[in-house]
Amino acid sequence: MMIMSMHKKVIITGVTGQDGSYMADLLLEETTYEIYGMVRRTSTKNYKNIEHLLNNPRFKTVTGDLSDSQSIDNLVREIKPDYFINLAAQSFVGSSWQIPEQTFDIDAIGVIRCLEAIRKHVPNCRFYNAGSSEELGNVDYSPQDEKHPLKPRSPYGAAKAAARHIVKVYRESYNLYAIQGLLYNHESERRGEEFVTRKITKNVSRIKKAIDKNEKFEPLELGNIDTKRDWSHAKDFVRGIWIMLNQEEPKEYLLSSNETHTVKEFIEKSFKLAGIYGTWKNNGVDEKYILNKTSNSIYYDDQILVQINPIFYRPAEVDLLFGNSQQARTKLNWEPQISFDHLVELMVDNDLKNS
Repeated sequence: MMIMSMHKKVIITGVTGQDGSYMADLLLEETTYEIYGMVRRTSTKNYKNIEHLLNNPRFKTVTGDLSDSQSIDNLVREIKPDYFINLAAQSFVGSSWQIPEQTFDIDAIGVIRCLEAIRKHVPNCRFYNAGSSEELGNVDYSPQDEKHPLKPRSPYGAAKAAARHIVKVYRESYNLYAIQGLLYNHESERRGEEFVTRKITKNVSRIKKAIDKNEKFEPLELGNIDTKRDWSHAKDFVRGIWIMLNQEEPKEYLLSSNETHTVKEFIEKSFKLAGIYGTWKNNGVDEKYILNKTSNSIYYDDQILVQINPIFYRPAEVDLLFGNSQQARTKLNWEPQISFDHLVELMVDNDLKNS
C-alpha cells in the first residue's frame, strides 16, 4: 500500500467511465490524496460507475469539458492539481468515422487545452493522457512494442496519434512531466455497452434468460469477428498508469497482456460461461453461430445465436493488435493480474446477475 501526503490533489477526467472510475478507486484506496472527478454537464447524470464514491469525503465531482478551454483552465487554476489524469475521450472507434471533427476536438485538441492550463498555472503538475493501440493501425510487425511507428486506420486512432505528438512537444518545450501511455484493449464489468466485448456479454445474458424461459429471441449481430485483439482488465491498466506517472523521469510505456484473441473466441467463451453451446456455420457475411440442439427445447430449427451484419463493418479495419509490454514489466515491475479467461468470466457473471 502506498501511503502519501494528505495535501496532494488529482484531477481525473472521464471519471464516470470505465478507466476513470477504476483510477478513482485505486487512488482512494492507495493514497490519501484528494480526488477531483471531472464530469460534463448533461441533462441526465450517469454516475453508475462512481455511485459508491459519492459519499467519500476525499472524492469530489467538478464540472468541466475537454471541448471548452475556459472550463479546463478554471479547474486547473482553482484546484492546482499535483496530477492531471486525462481519461476522457470520444473513445468509440466505430463512431469516429461518423463524428471525425468531434473526435479530433476531444481526443487531440482537448489534450492541448489541458496542457495549456497546466503550463500556465501548475507547471510542476504531472500529466497523463490516455493513448491507444489504435494509433498503430495496420501494424508492421507483431508483437508491437514502443518503437512501432504510428499508422492509424481510424479518425480515433489518428486523433490519439496527434495527441501523442503534442504531449511530446509540450514535454520537450516546457519541461513538463507529460506522458501518453500506449494501452492495448482493456475491458471490464464497467465497460460501455456500445463496445463489442460488453455488447457480447450483455446479449449473452439476454439470450440466456430467453432460453431458460423457453422463449424466442433475436440473435446478436456483429461485424468483423475475425479481428484479433490484446485484451486485459482495466483495473490492471490503471495501476500501470499510476506507476508510470510516479517515475523519476517522464517516460512512456506500452501496457498489454502479451496475448491476442479473436472476437469469435470472446463470443464462444462468453456463451459457454452461460451454459450455452453452439456451432459455427458458413463463412464471411453468411457466418453464423448456431445453438446446439437439446432435448425438451423449442429450439430445433437451427436457432441463430450470432450472425454477421455488414452495417457494423468499419471503413478500414485493424485486423491484429498484439502488444509486447516487456519494458513495463521489467522497468516498472508491472504485469497484469487478471487473465483473459478471468476477464470474460467477470464480465459474463456481472451481466447475468445485473441484466
